[in-house]
Amino acid sequence: MNFTCLELHKGVKKIFESAGFNPGDSQIIADVLLAAEKRGIPSHGIIRIKDYLGLLSKGRLNPTPLISIVYETPSTFVIDGDSGAGMVVAKFAMDKAIEKARTSYTAWVAVRNSNHFGISGYYSMMAAANDMIGISMTNANPLVAPPFSTDRLLGTNPIAVAVPAGEEPDFVADFATTPIARGKLELYEKMNQKVADMLVQDKYGKPSNDPAILKDGGAILPLGGDPEHGSHKGFCMSAIVDIFSAVFSGAGFGPFVPPQLAYLTPVKDAPGIGLGHFFGAMRIDAFQPADEFKSYMDCWIKTFRKGKTIEGIDHLIIPGDPEREKEQLSEKNGLTVNEKIMDELFESLNKMGITSPF
Repeated sequence: MNFTCLELHKGVKKIFESAGFNPGDSQIIADVLLAAEKRGIPSHGIIRIKDYLGLLSKGRLNPTPLISIVYETPSTFVIDGDSGAGMVVAKFAMDKAIEKARTSYTAWVAVRNSNHFGISGYYSMMAAANDMIGISMTNANPLVAPPFSTDRLLGTNPIAVAVPAGEEPDFVADFATTPIARGKLELYEKMNQKVADMLVQDKYGKPSNDPAILKDGGAILPLGGDPEHGSHKGFCMSAIVDIFSAVFSGAGFGPFVPPQLAYLTPVKDAPGIGLGHFFGAMRIDAFQPADEFKSYMDCWIKTFRKGKTIEGIDHLIIPGDPEREKEQLSEKNGLTVNEKIMDELFESLNKMGITSPF
């Protein structure tokens, strides 16, 4: 189905208002989901709404959270999200980081008791828009098996870093610590396509190309795929995100992260509270005057753009380029959402007694 960006945004906002979220929080959720769609990351866009509604129906997502600061120092916060929508909790947290960094130059926020927050880059870019380096990470559904394991002990655990530039577009690196996200596996399944080698394994630890393998006890592999290709490094990165997001805040870690799927049951009496995030904001003038920093960042970007390329490639791609270019095209040409995704969304709305806004 085809939509303008505005049509899709209004529709998503209306869905969450109808589900019991206030207009301001519904706006935030719609902003983040549409950012994912526009930036070419549909695995974190409209496809996720049915999951959020499912969690809401199970009482595991709070539409009216009382987000609170439970610990504070001159440069840090720990925030409890009261089981709220991850986007709402995460924006609150990054706003607090930016606010504190204005006076302390750097600020760090650990979050517990939250839910899936969409694309990590959204929050890092909030800091970059304020002449700060933004860092954002989160732990996630335990669907990833460490090297040599069949147990699903970690999530896809993304990291995003946004760095302001001057004449050049900001540097935005936003990536999972696995070679594929769960949402992308779901997209492959809906398109009846197999996945490439070294992305997933079956419940016995054998390689698989089945995008639905998670439903049969399979697992996603860490970045690298197998130890010979560096999966231990992907495991290390994912573990770091898990520690920063959960151990710092007191959230559930590793296998104790509450699943963001309604049909999966959280571990009973698990340590920690909910899902965890971690955010950082660093003023660039904490290191050198902002104009000098941006100018030198421009120099860095331009140097890499001029790197020699293989035949058929015009220039090297800087992190953030593909997403920014896709966003510009989306604003101009609108968005297409897979029909199967829309059908599932309509089914979820019907179950909740919500009239479709589309």
